[in-house]
Amino acid sequence: MTTNSLASKINEWRRYRASVRELSKLTDRELADVGVSRGSIEFVSRKAARASFRG
Repeated sequence: MTTNSLASKINEWRRYRASVRELSKLTDRELADVGVSRGSIEFVSRKAARASFRG
């Protein structure tokens, strides 16, 4: 793994953790308003982190 790809993976992980942290603070009602269930927070966060990485 090159230094750039390692740095990219670290940044992706940071975006993922930030997303999980923020979504976890929301109530079930607030999550429902944005179309996310509590059980899918990690999946949605992972998908968002990868999408923002790829542009």
